[in-house]
Amino acid sequence: MSSALLMVYMWYTTMLGEGFSGLRILRLPVTLQCPPCRAEDSEVPLAKRNHTAGPHSGSGKGRAVAVRGRPRRPGTPKPKAAGTLGERVYRQLKHDIIHGVFQPGEAINEKVLARRYKGSRTPVRESMMRLQQENLLRLVRNKGYFVSQLTIHELNEMYEYRAELEGFCAELAARRWSDRALMEKLIALAHTRYRTDDRASYEHFIETDTEIHVGIAQLTRNRLVMRAVADVRCQMERIMFAAIDIGYYGEVPAREHTELLEAIQRRDAQAARKLMYNHIVGSKDKVLLLAGGRSHPG
Repeated sequence: MSSALLMVYMWYTTMLGEGFSGLRILRLPVTLQCPPCRAEDSEVPLAKRNHTAGPHSGSGKGRAVAVRGRPRRPGTPKPKAAGTLGERVYRQLKHDIIHGVFQPGEAINEKVLARRYKGSRTPVRESMMRLQQENLLRLVRNKGYFVSQLTIHELNEMYEYRAELEGFCAELAARRWSDRALMEKLIALAHTRYRTDDRASYEHFIETDTEIHVGIAQLTRNRLVMRAVADVRCQMERIMFAAIDIGYYGEVPAREHTELLEAIQRRDAQAARKLMYNHIVGSKDKVLLLAGGRSHPG
């Protein structure tokens, strides 16, 4: 990874960890009640509003209110079991944040989570610290942990960052790839489709989409690139799950994925970079239209 790109990555992760004050929170204009989205006015955050006291709430004395989280939706797969209690709690909590069980801005409490995940408070505390580092949680002094939120400004910057990062990633993968088994697997995954009347099929598609992008990063054989792509995909999955809760499933990018992987396979580095860049920028335009007030881009 170039020094300039590495500096952008370090700045971006710091930015998400600290957040911005005074910026508009990413909101989706919806009229449906849905986990995690429900509109109560023209500006609704990327998760359903609730009456849990947030870090900027004016109610009470500013203490974090423990929430239990909503149950998983029928058909939503549970995270794979991990080898240790700490790793199991970490994966389950991360899974629930990404899938909208815990909603952006909600306060969470380690005692409640310990009961929910059938563990002690120590692995819960360690998991919360890890997820803070991954920008899925943030710690507010004297108030506790809250599920992180994205502003529209941050969303725009995240897509700009992704376009440069993953464009570079695709170029490097085209130059370096050597794992034929992984390449064949990614090409097969690129044909994954879903039905708009089948939420489970789209949730499977989201997971497959992540597997493709992370897999391309693995083809680079660069650990910094792999880590950067994996980190940003966590935020992308949150956005994709929130979007389908208001009935927007996006478009199936099977053709885009296939063309991208073909460019990588034939070692056309410049074409691979351009295709990845255009793929991400196109997705950005749709999501920003959705967040800005249109429920169905296009």
